[in-house]
Amino acid sequence: MSVAFDEYGRPFIVLREEAQKQRIKGIEAHKSHIIAARGVANIMKTSLGPKGMDKIMVGQDGDVTISNDGATILDEMLVENQIAKLLVELSKSQDNEIGDGTTGVVVLAGALLDQAERLLDRGIHPMRIADGFDIACDIAVKHLDSISETIDFDLEKGDIDSLVRTSMTTLGSKIANRAHEHLATICVKAVLAVADVKRKDVNLDLIKMEGKVGGQLADTTLINGILVDKDFSHPQMPKEVKDAKLCILTCPFEPPKTKTKASLNITSVEAYKDLQRREQEYFVDMVKRVKDTGANLVICQWGFDDEANHLLMHHDLPAVRWVGGVEMELIAIATGGRIVPRFEECGAEKLGRAGSVRELCFGTTKDRMIVIEDCANSKAVTVFVRGGNNMVIEEAKRAMHDAMCVTRNLIRDNHVIYGGGGAGGSCAPAL
Repeated sequence: MSVAFDEYGRPFIVLREEAQKQRIKGIEAHKSHIIAARGVANIMKTSLGPKGMDKIMVGQDGDVTISNDGATILDEMLVENQIAKLLVELSKSQDNEIGDGTTGVVVLAGALLDQAERLLDRGIHPMRIADGFDIACDIAVKHLDSISETIDFDLEKGDIDSLVRTSMTTLGSKIANRAHEHLATICVKAVLAVADVKRKDVNLDLIKMEGKVGGQLADTTLINGILVDKDFSHPQMPKEVKDAKLCILTCPFEPPKTKTKASLNITSVEAYKDLQRREQEYFVDMVKRVKDTGANLVICQWGFDDEANHLLMHHDLPAVRWVGGVEMELIAIATGGRIVPRFEECGAEKLGRAGSVRELCFGTTKDRMIVIEDCANSKAVTVFVRGGNNMVIEEAKRAMHDAMCVTRNLIRDNHVIYGGGGAGGSCAPAL
């Protein structure tokens, strides 16, 4: 400890940080780590199973999240202890690899550490305890393989009842359990729509989840196409386009800008009219290039001003603007089109095709969304979630993601083990 003075002559005491800390080692260190991990596991216990309760998490900026999903709860928690952070990583890896059971793995890890503490008190070395856990794990896995049952489903005949029932067990402990049969059916159909059954591969990135406040969970629907949270750029454009040929643009409908700053001085009316005429020619040329490809709908990543909007409407070319990059890729995949970065590259071979593109209108607020259906490549689908508020919709999305992951796992390996503590009860005598 030493005394120092600031620029105003006020004294302050400087303490060595190391002097205030005590280093623990040996058994005491092991026990402190177990206590930290047990604290996280005890928090998660109350949200496990059908009778588990939801948690309310308030973020640093005041955002409120209500969830029963273990990975979401741990991700929102501000965990400072390094051992507790390992449990958070455990839950994340379970979510990434399996998709469900994120709460159960944390509770199981906490129970194992609780038993390990008792063995430490009896003087058993930690390495011996870890080796014992490894041996017990091998025995338990072999036993679970022996008691597993095969789920039979025939996708060619449309026999998906077993998949739906399995997905329903995933939704049973979530907020979505009020309409769990309806939502489970949607999840199974969405996964089967994007699945490559021969290779037993499912790309969940092709399933887009969209939500809109209003209605109830039972109003959730599956759209065999893409749902875009936008509307047609001009109110007088047609609200539905049949046999749509889409031109997917990532270039804006506006005259080119100079790379460097420049100023233009207009000294006469003739010069102003000439400038206006040239700008009009740019717009007309852009619309003509798109129209000559045979396109009857434009999907643009950027916006365009009122003049371009009026010209598109005048040339019977409906357009959707400010479409996000991820949505552009999904639209290109679903319709079989190519994303065009410049108007000079527009061509008939780069157009996407869809059976219909229509504008939906919801509720008294007249919220509008674009639906692209009957696409050339039906691998991309959208789940449109409805709910009373945003928190219900977000939790329903997380629950349905878990159900989709379970369905994907069943397509990869159609063996199941009954849960609800049955698997653990069966393993106990074997161990």
